[in-house]
Amino acid sequence: MSVAEPRRIVLFRHAKADWPQVTDHERPLADRGRKEAVEAGRRLTDTGLSFDLALCSTATRTRETWKLAVQEFPHRPKTVYEERIYDASPGELIALLNETPDDAQNVVLIGHNPGVQGLADILAGSAEGDARDRMSGRGFPAAAFAVLSFSGSWKALEPGVATLLDYWAPSD
Repeated sequence: MSVAEPRRIVLFRHAKADWPQVTDHERPLADRGRKEAVEAGRRLTDTGLSFDLALCSTATRTRETWKLAVQEFPHRPKTVYEERIYDASPGELIALLNETPDDAQNVVLIGHNPGVQGLADILAGSAEGDARDRMSGRGFPAAAFAVLSFSGSWKALEPGVATLLDYWAPSD
């Protein structure tokens, strides 16, 4: 693919986690989270995007979210479980995305707040329709995702270069 073709990044926060007596990294999804993950997978399928690559935090709740969401996809992308996503800042997530091979056009990153929300805010130099208002009004609750687009190489991804195309969050 040409680096001139638009690339899509979906920033997907893990679904609602439970609070058992385990370390934060090992927290599983709550019952509500399992339902939200499936619903988010359906909504991601509705975007019409076919993902080339999924970058998923190694935390239990993100892996469970992705496992449930991807079952709704017609095509399963290559998935890389990446330790650096857990507890990452927006800058650290940009650095990780800068390493993405240019043959990947559409990437989904499954991670955590505040990094995912911060990254969506930082990357989106512009927005279509009311996507920014919806994202600002809801924040970035569990199982929410933002769809962004930019042109150029992954190495050129930096603050303000993307357009926020869509935002979705489960209803309470």
